[in-house]
Amino acid sequence: MIKGNALTIAMVGTRGVPAAYGGFETAVEEVGRRLADRGHDVVVYTRGSKSREKTYLGMRVVHLPAVPVKQVETLSHTGFSALHLIFRRRPHAAFVFNAANSPFVPLLRLRRVPTALHMDGLEWRRSKWGPRGKAYYRWAEQFGVRTSDALISDAPGIADYYTHQFDVPTEMIRYGAPILDAVADARLAELDLRPGGYHLIVARFEPENHVLEIVEGYRRSSATLPLVVVGSAPYSNEYTEQIQRAALGDERIRLIGGVYDQELLDALYFHALTYDHGHSVGGTNPSLLRAMGAGTATIAFDVPFNREVLDGNGWFFATPEEAAAAFERAEGDRAGTRDSGRRAQERAQAVFRWDEVADAYEELARRLSSGQSVHRIARRARRRVEDW
Repeated sequence: MIKGNALTIAMVGTRGVPAAYGGFETAVEEVGRRLADRGHDVVVYTRGSKSREKTYLGMRVVHLPAVPVKQVETLSHTGFSALHLIFRRRPHAAFVFNAANSPFVPLLRLRRVPTALHMDGLEWRRSKWGPRGKAYYRWAEQFGVRTSDALISDAPGIADYYTHQFDVPTEMIRYGAPILDAVADARLAELDLRPGGYHLIVARFEPENHVLEIVEGYRRSSATLPLVVVGSAPYSNEYTEQIQRAALGDERIRLIGGVYDQELLDALYFHALTYDHGHSVGGTNPSLLRAMGAGTATIAFDVPFNREVLDGNGWFFATPEEAAAAFERAEGDRAGTRDSGRRAQERAQAVFRWDEVADAYEELARRLSSGQSVHRIARRARRRVEDW
């Protein structure tokens, strides 16, 4: 039984728990388990989990279906979740993840559920969406701004975007970084790798993640350590073929597909000489935080989000030629590269802390439950004409 100052908090719009997919799911698990440990009743709506358990790490888990089609999978599950939620005991607050889910926010607020919408990155810039998908995301952003009680951004650049485009405030709440101080290297042998003896990419194969540019740059470089590419493209066969062609004939480049074994992933992050990060349209990216927490130096695509997260520590590229030079510099000064990794880990420990992230979610849930809302000032917000 929930007593005293404890809250009932619903988390909606992700694949849920256990986390096995992306940043939203990791945030739900890391924040939800901490809030549950503090005595709150945390309800997580979940789809597609192999586990059918009704509780996980102290959280209540509600398993609901989704239409297994790319364009409507997330929306359909969120719709089922919203309907389930409004016919149950009203929670004190709901956190809805992904701006695409904004059409369901009014349904929750009609039930008098104070709702915060996590806006994520600039989803309408992702190449996997066609013109209709991009237009929908731009519309959903504005609709979410107008209908939510609070908006969550995960990076200063995202907060600046909503201030500039809509003149509305957001709750800037980071992600946390998992800190790895020691990871056994035995499993590297499965991939014929050795500690400090390879470069690493972990990414979905999508153009805005610039895997192709990294592979092309590496191929042009004189680097001697292998490039290990972890990832796949569930919706982009053409882009995958471009990456495969770029790697063809270069024995240094190893395309190993998706890796979902978290123990092996930890070993890959921890023992790489560099982590090579091409993501460009998100805010605070969880895979970058994972590399920082592992103490691995980073070669990153040169956008403000990545520079801010890294605090300028690392090598930055915008072209294959710049990526090639970064690989060569990292291998040419391995002591300096290891120092860069240590500085990245120190920043992760100081700035990206899951306990503090949970504090921020808890404090926001309390404010929402007490009636605080930006809806009054944001309900007529309009997007500025200027491009961002």
